[in-house]
Amino acid sequence: MKIIAGVDEVGRGSLIGPVYAAAVILKKSINRKLLKDSKSLSKTQRKILAKYIKKNSIWALGKASVKEIEKINILNASLLAMKRAIKKLKKKPSLVLIDGNKLPEIKNYKLKSIIKGDQKMPSISAASIIAKVTRDKIITNLGKNFKGYYWNQNYGYGTKQHLKAIRNLGITTHHRKTFSPINKKK
Repeated sequence: MKIIAGVDEVGRGSLIGPVYAAAVILKKSINRKLLKDSKSLSKTQRKILAKYIKKNSIWALGKASVKEIEKINILNASLLAMKRAIKKLKKKPSLVLIDGNKLPEIKNYKLKSIIKGDQKMPSISAASIIAKVTRDKIITNLGKNFKGYYWNQNYGYGTKQHLKAIRNLGITTHHRKTFSPINKKK
C-alpha cells in the first residue's frame, strides 16, 4: 500500500520567529472534503480542523529557528523545517508531496513538488492547517511578552500595525535581522 505524506510550511514571510513545517499522512477514515488551504479558512475553522486532522492522521512538525533563518536564508530554512518534519513521521511515506516548487534534500525518500499543492492535495492542505495553527499559537504566546507589536493579530507579518510598532518600539530578539525593513535598522 502506498503511504503518501503531504508537507507545507508557514511563516516564510513573517518578520519574526521560526518557520514551521508539518508533514501529514492521512488515515483512510478522514473526510478529505473538509481539508482546504489554511489561508481559505477562518481561525476557528483551522483550530477545529487541526484537532480533527491530528486524531485522523500521522503527523509531525519541524521548525527552523531565527538563527538558522539568518544563517542559511529563509528558503533553505523552510526546506530544513520540511526535512525535519518528514524525518519525524512515525511511518516512512512511499511518496512525499510538497507544496511549492522546491524540494528539501533528503535521502531515500521519493519527493514531488506541487505548485499550489495546499489547494489541490488534501494531505498538503492538512499539513498547512497544522503548521499554521501551531505557529500562530506560538507567536500569540510570544506576543504576550511584547504587547505593543500585536503579534496575536499579525503573527509577525509586516502589517502597517507591526511596522509602526517596530518604528516606535524597535526590534526584539525574535525579529529576523536579515529581513527588510529590519535590516535597515542597524
